[in-house]
Amino acid sequence: MPENAIKQNQNKTIETDVPARMDRLPWSGWHWLIVCALGTSWLLDGLQVTLAGSLAGILENKAGLGLTDPQVTATASIYLAGAVSGAILFGYLTDRLGRRRLFLITLATYSLATLGSALAWNFLSFGLFRFITGLGIGGEYAAINSAVDELIPGRVRGTVDLIVNGTFWVGAAFGSLASLYLLSGRGIPPNLGWRIAFGIGAILGGGVLLLRLRVPESPRWLMLRGHEDEANKVVSEIEERIKKQKGDLPKPEGEKLKIAVRDHTPWKDIFGNMLGENRQRSILALVLMAAQAFFFNAVFFTYGLVVKKFFHVSDNALPLYLLPFAIASFLGPLLLGRLFDKIGRKPMITAAYGAAGVLLIVAAIPFGIGSIGMHGFGILLDVIFFIASSAASAAYLTVSEIFPLEIRAFAIAIFYAIGTLLGGVGAPFLFGVLIASGSKANVAIGYGIGAALMMAGAICEFFIGVEAAGKSLESISKPLQSR
Repeated sequence: MPENAIKQNQNKTIETDVPARMDRLPWSGWHWLIVCALGTSWLLDGLQVTLAGSLAGILENKAGLGLTDPQVTATASIYLAGAVSGAILFGYLTDRLGRRRLFLITLATYSLATLGSALAWNFLSFGLFRFITGLGIGGEYAAINSAVDELIPGRVRGTVDLIVNGTFWVGAAFGSLASLYLLSGRGIPPNLGWRIAFGIGAILGGGVLLLRLRVPESPRWLMLRGHEDEANKVVSEIEERIKKQKGDLPKPEGEKLKIAVRDHTPWKDIFGNMLGENRQRSILALVLMAAQAFFFNAVFFTYGLVVKKFFHVSDNALPLYLLPFAIASFLGPLLLGRLFDKIGRKPMITAAYGAAGVLLIVAAIPFGIGSIGMHGFGILLDVIFFIASSAASAAYLTVSEIFPLEIRAFAIAIFYAIGTLLGGVGAPFLFGVLIASGSKANVAIGYGIGAALMMAGAICEFFIGVEAAGKSLESISKPLQSR
């Protein structure tokens, strides 16, 4: 719809059953397309993080870029800083310009910057390309989570969202295997292998970009912006496709939603909602995001350096230690995800955050006093992240569900950004210093901080969490433009 046509509709109120029609759809091949095309954003992020961790040793070697320990951990923080910036920029644009346009732009940004990482020649160039890669991934968080939740039926939204976010660990496992082969020296010299590893990420990004061209714009977003006919057309095409597989569809339930058309949401409405009406939900989102950001970025980003420094694992063997870590972390959301729909958000999020915090303390104490070996420590972390990966995924699910449609993507972006700045960007720097001290006890203190934050998340969820299992997005948080 042309811009002048939207402006003419600014005072128009429409009645729509688009949300109800989307929520009543049975699971189908079309939904699998959405999961595969959009869920890959997390897979690519997992690939990036694991490559950086697995390649830590070679990047410090002269065959790599000759980086120091602090420089390696600094590139992790640079990547996160880029993700924070990209989340805010692209998150706002996702609500303003649409989900589809932005998840294509952010993936293209990721792919090109990852190719640049493969061609880096020193710390500054590598850091620059890692920052731009982070920009793309940060934008993905907002565009993808909002699009997935708006396209998936409410009765299975928790399960799907956790599994989609859990594909981060599929990327992590793939990154570990790729690194293991490429750094083995079998036919590929190490100084070339790490570049090929990043090049794989760029190629995968390009392939996924082609798949995403088949994903439509969110009908929920279209109806907000006055594209009523286009929204109905998208839903009708989805319904016809599913009818061919499933037969007649159930009737939409509930009354039609009345929406006042606007071409954008003013800043005063955005922050008025977050800091006013939804202030308590904002506190919840911030605590959950900050806790999981510190937890994951402190432990996972620096795991390669920890096992190398304190357990004397060789550079080539690092991927072997990251692989079971990644597998356990994917199995968590895969096996536990359905419980977030059946048992409910509040009890499951509280339990996941609390258990992850307690278990990390259990692992940190023997590590700090030197009474546990590499294999025992690795097994404990595998168990911890089986649970913690579901907790982290649930944080993104929570933010996506509890804020209105008009500001959903930006809410994801802003709380991801603030949470990451508070709990994530500084974590790799902190652990770089703790690891460089050569003291296991110092590193254990860092783990203790992460555990305390996760337990704080459990307490916050218990008291002010929002039960959203099985509910439509519009009933959890009424759109700002509803009448």
